[in-house]
Amino acid sequence: REFLRTINRFASTLTEMFLSDDSFELQLWNNYFHLAVAFLTQDSLQLESFSQAKRSSILAKYGDMRATIGASIRDMWYNLGPRKIEFIPGMVGPILEMTLVPEPELRKATIPIFFDMMLCEYQLTRSFARFEDEILRQLDTEVEGGRGDEQYKQLFESILLSCCRGHPELAEPGQSFVAVVTGLLERLLDYRAVRNDENKTYSMSCTVNLL
Repeated sequence: REFLRTINRFASTLTEMFLSDDSFELQLWNNYFHLAVAFLTQDSLQLESFSQAKRSSILAKYGDMRATIGASIRDMWYNLGPRKIEFIPGMVGPILEMTLVPEPELRKATIPIFFDMMLCEYQLTRSFARFEDEILRQLDTEVEGGRGDEQYKQLFESILLSCCRGHPELAEPGQSFVAVVTGLLERLLDYRAVRNDENKTYSMSCTVNLL
């Protein structure tokens, strides 16, 4: 809880003192995002890995702090306004790591940040190629490392498709992008599931599909 209060004070100071054109500090904002994501993703906060009794005890005493800090990260991202482009593609990896945490409400609250990144880059360059390249690269690493699941794939697809369809300029390229990402996710998850499978034919089939 003490760390949570500290990171919230940090966020408040950044917004009040280091956001305007003449006082903006890119490194301080980067430090905030990376520190907050590291806090949220630390092993001691991953309640799914605990017994039901321990999980209930933690929730009763502290609540799920991941949801709290995730909401703060989301709000701070939107506070950046036109400065967001300075964090693309650098923040794609940390945001992806956060959204992969297996807590449904956290995922629902933070996956829309990806659409905002797409929109931000598209409005300046008429493309979101930097964002797309980075998320595909990072996704490969994260899923191979054990993160991600079927629920994540479904939420990513439904949330991003909904966002893209609500924005005429991004409807077509956005839907194509979502199809690419969910297709990659499906193949990465299949490959991860069969890496140690004794059925060599099925394992090889998953490898070929991924390639």
